[in-house]
Amino acid sequence: MVASANTRLRLETVRLTALFGQLRAVRDVSLLFPAHTVTAIIGPSGCGKSTLIRSLNRMHEVVPGAWVRGEVLLGGLNVYDSGVDPVALRRVVGMVFQRPNPFPTMSVLDNVVAGLRLGGRVSRATLTDVAERSLRRAALWDEVKDKLQASGTSLSGGQQQRLCIARALAVDPEALLMDEPCSALDPIATLHIEDLIRELRQEITIVIVTHNMQQAARVSDRTAFMLAGPDRIGELVEIGETRGLFTMPRDRRTEDYITGRFG
Repeated sequence: MVASANTRLRLETVRLTALFGQLRAVRDVSLLFPAHTVTAIIGPSGCGKSTLIRSLNRMHEVVPGAWVRGEVLLGGLNVYDSGVDPVALRRVVGMVFQRPNPFPTMSVLDNVVAGLRLGGRVSRATLTDVAERSLRRAALWDEVKDKLQASGTSLSGGQQQRLCIARALAVDPEALLMDEPCSALDPIATLHIEDLIRELRQEITIVIVTHNMQQAARVSDRTAFMLAGPDRIGELVEIGETRGLFTMPRDRRTEDYITGRFG
């Protein structure tokens, strides 16, 4: 069983190595994601950021031949234990992807409550209440309250991304993983998402992968820097409070990346 939501569980990795067959993509990463914080993961392309974040809720293993060594702990429970249902886990540790992915055949309302419906029979009144609450949490309600029966794909790109966030929030997750959630959005939509991240940290734990170092500095409490070595395997270089990491990094490689010497 996966631990129930809303219990302020901490998420962490212990010597996590992620592989595709025998090819290692991420090696020996130990990271703590404290409850109610935003942790940004930065680093150049190909250093394993997305692989790492997808390992946190077992999305990594969806790829044929992909597997992990080490542990991902949620409240002390290893989410890779044989008794853990990956589908149930992904309700507790939700994910928002790089490009908005509303279900094209569903309305705005039905998109939001799709996860609840998978969990069993729920009354229409409950579904409506949860949809409104989740859309409000995603700062989208005022924009779509008169479009609830319209297709989710009829919304703008920024609205679609917030719709996907509302869908993830509807099942009351412990943590929300965001894999470059603003890379396909314009500056105004990006601002909406960043404001939303700052608000949601009061309720849940957020891990965000971003190539935008200014974004990491704006929204995160802690920042982790990853880098692939000559063997092209991603490793954690350092992690720290965001302000300190950006102003006084401990590792010269971090300083070189932040100042644009490479990457």
